[in-house]
Amino acid sequence: MKTNTLSPQLLDKIDAYWRASNYLSVGQMYLCSNPLLKRPLALTDVKRMLLGHWGTTPGQNFIYTHLNRVIRKYDLDMIYVSGPGHGGPAVVSNTYLEGTYSEIYPNISQDEAGLRKLFLQFSFPGGIPSHVSPETPGSIHEGGELGYSLSHSFGAVFDNPDLIVSCVVGDGEAETGPLATAWHSNKFLDAATDGAVLPILHLNGYKIASPTLLARISHEELDQLFRGYGWTPYFVEGHEPELMHHAMAATLDKAVEQIKQIQRDARLHGNSERPRWPMIILRSPKGWTGPKTVAGLQVEGTFRSHQVPLTDPASHPENLTLLEDWLRSYRPEELFDAQGRLKPELAE
Repeated sequence: MKTNTLSPQLLDKIDAYWRASNYLSVGQMYLCSNPLLKRPLALTDVKRMLLGHWGTTPGQNFIYTHLNRVIRKYDLDMIYVSGPGHGGPAVVSNTYLEGTYSEIYPNISQDEAGLRKLFLQFSFPGGIPSHVSPETPGSIHEGGELGYSLSHSFGAVFDNPDLIVSCVVGDGEAETGPLATAWHSNKFLDAATDGAVLPILHLNGYKIASPTLLARISHEELDQLFRGYGWTPYFVEGHEPELMHHAMAATLDKAVEQIKQIQRDARLHGNSERPRWPMIILRSPKGWTGPKTVAGLQVEGTFRSHQVPLTDPASHPENLTLLEDWLRSYRPEELFDAQGRLKPELAE
């Protein structure tokens, strides 16, 4: 459904920024050279050992891109908590695009040489892990167990009235005991003195090798479940990028304005009734924008996209062509200049 939230020009920029973050994410997983595809992809450009988690990454890139817009529009003090922290390429890509990564690690510069180093270091000896590790700019927690993102998000906003935490909850993570319990943390939030948590439940349908529960129940039941927890759920569902951009932008605006209204009612008018805070349920394909099928098997939208969708091209030569087609589908020549810098109209 199209809305008036995004002008055609802003829609184009948001989609381009999302494509840039997806391109950098795939590049980190696969490439050791030729970062801008200035020549046809060769076997020597591809890492011999392929590691990483693609399935959650494009959805997280989508969320991060749209949060950038509302931060600017509403001048928000906001942090991003990634429950599916195994999607490390997403957070690394976005901190690189916004310039933070190069500020902290000047050797990973914002040019072609820096892109090559960014790609080469990922899941590589002497480099960085495939998940959101302490080396990642902005990382304040690294745990080996899923389920604590939402409770940490609430801890961050207690007695911090100006902060909004956008917490991405993976649907596999949502099946853990700690996370299932943490939905009730909204009962402890004081709108007058605390900040706000905006949970974004990312339903991409699968965990490592099997379907997830919350992605398999009806829309009505899911809505009833979270209303029972005390939330006001808003749904963003689909797979067509243009329609999803419009829907996500309109929904985030609605959620931010609802948060601000709740806080005004409590802080200016003394309303002490416990509010129903907004949350977002984002339903998008696992491995969104990645290879649709590989070797005759569906990949996008299945558990097969959870980690590395295309195996080693040295052992499967046909995958080299598939990888190049995948990378070029993001049209990097429209995103980066000849020196490898993100174009200014996107960086703004």
